Amino acid sequence: MKRLSLLILFFFLSSCQTLPVIHSPSSSAGEKSWACPSPFLKEKYRLVHAIEARMAGNQRSSVIGITLADPSSRSVSCAIMTAEGMVLFEAESVQGTLRVNRALPPFDSESFAKNMIEDIELIFFQPPGNLRSKGYLADGSAACRYLEEDGKWIDVTENQSDGIQTKRYSSSGALERIISFNKRTKNIYQRIELQADETFDYSLLLNLIEAQPVKTKMFKRK
Repeated sequence: MKRLSLLILFFFLSSCQTLPVIHSPSSSAGEKSWACPSPFLKEKYRLVHAIEARMAGNQRSSVIGITLADPSSRSVSCAIMTAEGMVLFEAESVQGTLRVNRALPPFDSESFAKNMIEDIELIFFQPPGNLRSKGYLADGSAACRYLEEDGKWIDVTENQSDGIQTKRYSSSGALERIISFNKRTKNIYQRIELQADETFDYSLLLNLIEAQPVKTKMFKRK
């Protein structure tokens, strides 16, 4: 019984992680002028990426991802295709309402569409939560932290070696997502890495094929 209690305590403590400490700028003037790292879209865009997915057991697959994203309305339309042009998955999220138009295996699970839209929003949209702190991490990275309505935390950080990163934590401080942008490329979306900590961990490597602003009204649902 004692060993069981210790084991339960160990798992409880390991699940209650703490967020990295953000140290405020040294002066109030510096804090007021602080500019948060912002790798996010400022206007409607259509982006096409070659996506390499790595699953548990180092299984790999390659697809083409097409994303239409409007940061002003936080609306998203996305599709996954084979290199030959076959549509495997297609969905859209307009004003918070998700609709799946096509989903072939293995993209037909209930959680896949929701997670994909959330990942796209995490990559391309400014966090909608309240800015709670800004300053520097222990390694010198500039950092801004947002608290979401669901209790989760989003950190956006920037330093010379790692570039810009967006990290999402659970309400208890467990790291769920890491989005890494290579700011040395001409287009910040040229190469994006996503690492997900799930029941089955996975990572995505996105290499940009095409990106262009969209001037027409993209999202109009009847």
